[in-house]
Amino acid sequence: MTETMVTFPQGAVAGVGTVMRVEGDIVVVDRTPFHPVDHTWPDQPGDSGFLVHGEERVAVVEAVMAAVSDDGEFAVGAAIPVKRGAEGWTWLVGHRVSDAGAHWLAPGTDVELAVDAERRAALSRGHTACHLASLALDAALADLWRKDPGTDPLGAPDFEGRANQTSFIHEDGAVDEYRLGKSLRKAGFDTEGLAASLGSVRRVSTRSWPRGSPRAARAASRQTVRGSPIGGAGGVRCPRARRSSPAEGRTWTRSPRSRRSR
Repeated sequence: MTETMVTFPQGAVAGVGTVMRVEGDIVVVDRTPFHPVDHTWPDQPGDSGFLVHGEERVAVVEAVMAAVSDDGEFAVGAAIPVKRGAEGWTWLVGHRVSDAGAHWLAPGTDVELAVDAERRAALSRGHTACHLASLALDAALADLWRKDPGTDPLGAPDFEGRANQTSFIHEDGAVDEYRLGKSLRKAGFDTEGLAASLGSVRRVSTRSWPRGSPRAARAASRQTVRGSPIGGAGGVRCPRARRSSPAEGRTWTRSPRSRRSR
């Protein structure tokens, strides 16, 4: 079995392919425009849509990462025991379908693949908002550092990279969780001073542009690739800042969607 070739990095939302493998409700196709959820940092949900064969079609609930080892072990999502790109594994995109009993879903079947483009665009906007809000948060908390924790892409102290624990992208927004614990204090962050700074943090906002507007379109960044193996440099997740190790302490969540510019 060869790696799934992916076309989502160039923005494709439709394509054709051949079914390579069916495992329960997971259908693997040799080529797909579906963006899968990453199995190591599942912040952005996978694409949804349809697989079509003639007059037949089945809904794709979500695209997921899958892999098969050289020994024949097939694993999906969080059950994959290695990071993407590890030697000895072939990397695939699995399409979790709503009807695993569809008789025409079998290896060798040619299918058309159609992504829910509106949902993907909304998730993309949410992902972009998440990154913008993270950079704004780093800037708002810059004065609370007593040591240099490293910098984010804009040169501000990297609170996001040190404190972020979880991230969940949804349509037109995101929710991230931060842990303000011992490891963050040891890194030089004034966790006690944060309470007094919450007023300024709340004033930091990301503007929500109308859906489909030129500014919304320009806000989305997209890498152009002419189809690449899912296990290679084509990548699944947008790079996020590094995470600190879990530590005892308080948690704090923020949602870019809930903020409004003033």
